[in-house]
Amino acid sequence: MALDIRGSLKNTKINANHYVAVDELFSNALDSFLIRKKRGDVTNFEVFFDIEFFDEDSGGKATNLNIKCFDNGAGLGDDQTKAFVTKDTSYKDGLGIEGIGKCKGSGRIQFLHYFKKITLDSTYQSNEKKFSRKLTIDENTKEVDLESFEEKEVDGEIRTCVALIGLKKEILEKISGDNNGVIEEFSANSLKQHLVISFLQRLVSLKEGLGEFLIKFKSKYNDDIEESSLTTQDLPTVKKEIKIEVISQDSEEKKYEFLISHYELKKSEYNLKKNTVALCAKSSIVLDITKRYLKTKSLENNDVNGLYHIVLIESDFLDTKVNEQRDGFDMSQTISERLNDLFSFDNPLSFEEIYNKVDDVVIEMLCPPDWDKEKIIKSVADKYGISPKMLTDAKVRIHYGDSEESVVKRTLTSYQERIIEETSEIFCIKKEISESVPDSEVFREKINELAWKYTSSLKNIDMANLSQLVVRRAAILEVLSLAVKQELECQKNNTDKKKKNESLIHSIFFPMKKDSVETSEHDIWILNEEYHYYDYISSDKPLSKITFSDNQLLFESDIDDNLDKILGDNAKRNSNKRPDIAIFSKAGAVIIVEFKAPGVMMDEHIGDLMEYSQLLAAKSKGKLNKFYGYLIGTDINQNRITGYNKFPNGKGWFSTAPIVEHTTGKRLGELYSEIIFYEDIVSRANTRLEVYRNKLGFNLDSDLKQKI
Repeated sequence: MALDIRGSLKNTKINANHYVAVDELFSNALDSFLIRKKRGDVTNFEVFFDIEFFDEDSGGKATNLNIKCFDNGAGLGDDQTKAFVTKDTSYKDGLGIEGIGKCKGSGRIQFLHYFKKITLDSTYQSNEKKFSRKLTIDENTKEVDLESFEEKEVDGEIRTCVALIGLKKEILEKISGDNNGVIEEFSANSLKQHLVISFLQRLVSLKEGLGEFLIKFKSKYNDDIEESSLTTQDLPTVKKEIKIEVISQDSEEKKYEFLISHYELKKSEYNLKKNTVALCAKSSIVLDITKRYLKTKSLENNDVNGLYHIVLIESDFLDTKVNEQRDGFDMSQTISERLNDLFSFDNPLSFEEIYNKVDDVVIEMLCPPDWDKEKIIKSVADKYGISPKMLTDAKVRIHYGDSEESVVKRTLTSYQERIIEETSEIFCIKKEISESVPDSEVFREKINELAWKYTSSLKNIDMANLSQLVVRRAAILEVLSLAVKQELECQKNNTDKKKKNESLIHSIFFPMKKDSVETSEHDIWILNEEYHYYDYISSDKPLSKITFSDNQLLFESDIDDNLDKILGDNAKRNSNKRPDIAIFSKAGAVIIVEFKAPGVMMDEHIGDLMEYSQLLAAKSKGKLNKFYGYLIGTDINQNRITGYNKFPNGKGWFSTAPIVEHTTGKRLGELYSEIIFYEDIVSRANTRLEVYRNKLGFNLDSDLKQKI
């Protein structure tokens, strides 16, 4: 009978929790005490952790540690020693002592994973006599058997000291990081905080059996000493315990009972590092799942109204599924993964089935009374265009701990998964249709099924795409409003503000010096939804270069050279003029847009629209005859407006006038023009956007509607 050290290290995975050694020391001390108490010669549980920090080199660049754990348990008697040298022992399982930990014999292997050296010094009683057993294991030890222990008869108290000497280099580097975190992680106060959380449920459940227990912690680094303790009186009482049943979703539908315990610890009494939600095995934390419920570091690491929350989830089922290194459970993540497992008979529950039952209970326990779900709903609608109707349709529930981003991701993921699933089904139906006989009844049934599937998928696709369109357009309108008010950051420190402001506004509608052949990314819909679908859009490009998609020039090649003939006496001033934006249709219509920078008087440019119209009409060889012009700005002297009528709502002016070539008097077409303010453009666009909002089911107050 021997423990193969190298084989055990090779075959037992290292536990990812760097407190695993402390947990195993404390758990073994508890078990040893319960064994001794059954004999009736001890009443109060006592354990003492002594931590000594030391520098690996003279420069103090790497601080290592030794841990000693003293307990008043039964000691390393004959049965315990045999169990120690047996890898997969069932020694503790057969004792029948309530509250004792489940034994697999892997704890000491974790000691060896983490530390360079282990020493045991134990005094135990046998047949009214006391004996001492000692053992040393270092990196050169290959195996341990009964002959490896030093044994002799002694006088003194029954007790055990386990010393873990020096973290291994790779472990030390991982814990220390760049900030030498060993001292912070293993100080007396840090260990107390950890044990309070990790063993809270076990200490509470064993409270009567442990008597007036005392757990002491002491850490020392050079001359700095820190001490702390935990007593029976320090234990909090459970605030709420809820039992639930989790039903296995398979043919047998077996039921498994789970206990959810909720503790609230006052920050003033327990200066913990974080809130904790965890799955437990034998009343000890195994898997921390706090992030599932508290989605941000701020929520996870800070108290809520002066309280830290500890929520512990236990079950006999979890006790049987804890892995060997006790940092997780051997279970499938999802129901489908479990049901597809060839050995699913030994895997009756998945994490998904457990979470489906415990989530709502845990979230209710964590939720503070002043939390407002409606704020999240409004914020998600405001920023991302995800309406309450969409949340309901996607079956997304919002709970405390959810962020705006997490809600949006869950909603869009739900739509994406649904679309993918439905697209796959449509593909399968199409394949079946292609293989069916047109004059059969099955053919008609498949056609009907395809139609319904496709109609259903359109709803999901439309909702997701429409929400993105609403938010994108809302953002564009907000940027335009800021640009007009000169409140964009890029406007504040610009020396040539007039030119910069006009170019910024211009670019919001359509990129400058580009056309719709070069880019499809523009927002001319702000002016009019219909213009978005015209054949060709040109922005501040030479008139002689304007083409349609077939690369045919729209105007005569000398249009720029003959501006002086078309525009008469203003030839010099206008020889380089061209519309800010010109939009063309093959039906002969053209839209001319002129932007004026904030502060520029629009009345000084009223004639520009007619000049452009005359020029474009004359040189288009009769292709263009319907003209719509827009002069847009912020300021105007109304006394200088002639030939224009005011809109009935009082917001802007409009006019209709013939386009005439003055040299011949020939009528070339008709110009309908508007003089409008930027703020009215934004208002019109928001009114159109309201249609999409209503389709998505937005139900927001007036202030929020202005933002979307």
